[in-house]
Amino acid sequence: MNIRILGLFILLCFQQLYSQQLSSQAEVSVITIGPGTSLNDAFGHNIFRIRDRANNLDVGYDYGRFPFNEPGFYLNFAQGKLNYSIGKSKYKDLEGFYIWQNRTITEQVLNLTLEEKQAILNFLVNNYKPENRDYLYDFFFDNCATKMKDVLQDVLNNNIIFHEPKNFKPQTFRHLIRGKVPANSWGSVGIDLALGSVIDQQATPEEHMFLPAYIQTFFSEATIGERKLVKREKTVYQEKPNPSSTDFLWSPLVIFSIISLIMLGITYSDYKKQTRNKILDATLLLVTTLLGILILLLWFATDHQTAAYNYNLLWAFPLNGLLLWQIAKKQPKTWIIPFMKFLVIMGVLMAFHWTIGVQEFAPALIPFFIALLLRYIYLISYFKKQLES
Repeated sequence: MNIRILGLFILLCFQQLYSQQLSSQAEVSVITIGPGTSLNDAFGHNIFRIRDRANNLDVGYDYGRFPFNEPGFYLNFAQGKLNYSIGKSKYKDLEGFYIWQNRTITEQVLNLTLEEKQAILNFLVNNYKPENRDYLYDFFFDNCATKMKDVLQDVLNNNIIFHEPKNFKPQTFRHLIRGKVPANSWGSVGIDLALGSVIDQQATPEEHMFLPAYIQTFFSEATIGERKLVKREKTVYQEKPNPSSTDFLWSPLVIFSIISLIMLGITYSDYKKQTRNKILDATLLLVTTLLGILILLLWFATDHQTAAYNYNLLWAFPLNGLLLWQIAKKQPKTWIIPFMKFLVIMGVLMAFHWTIGVQEFAPALIPFFIALLLRYIYLISYFKKQLES
């Protein structure tokens, strides 16, 4: 009899250790963290919180851990083959960290039955096992925010219905990004250069939930049958105002405007003297060639689906490198003129694509695009006169 009691006691201990049976006091929450100051924090974060006072349990699970120090991290990231993983921490440690970062924290306590809460915890515990922990990260479709929705739908048999919030206006993926990363920032310029027209498609309401803020917005309106998904919501910490940034002088718009003015000044000087600055022309051709090659590699040599159909190739043309050895000559071949005309046509096509909404380009680069186009037009005129004389 004593052996049976001992065996039952051991079994209960193992259940407590591995299954973590929840009490009726247990709560499951979705935590939304506001944006931070760096680019990788700009979109916010989401966390599952499991709290059970009766069992002295208060833990957070999130899907935003990545192996920064792992060999090949940067190569895997560039190739779109980066594995993220689920992490587990004491919730108060997580909360303290984000308060230290001065980021808004909102908690939504979910309106679930004890059985549903237990099923969610069991799912997370199983998902946290080393053999299940990793997943292939996708910024738009499989990230720390979308996992909140996907895990709940998986556990609750897809019974959650996400209703559109009042005054909801669908946006493209690019506009959703710009809502978090201002267009006149270096991060936004990099995104606009690297990602193609795929992200200029309008996102479905549910696809908006790749951003943590929209997880909070849509969860507030969601239902499971007749009941609301969220039982109550509160702001745990409100971000304190930061001093206004004085980085405008180093912003992309200012820097590219200065570069463009230098280009226009050189072009005007060349026009007056009927000459050409070979250093400027070689630099422009080299830069556009290298950028074009990079864009092609992102499109065809990586798994980044959103880098496809990138019409930045209309101005960052990889074959510009063919002109480099001609541009250095005093008397280049005659085919350089139709090639330069072709580049002007490509620039016009880019403007057309932008106007009709096929793809939006980096607004901060507008001064540079204008200066580049005028430089090409001048070179066409210059080479025509040289070949006629």
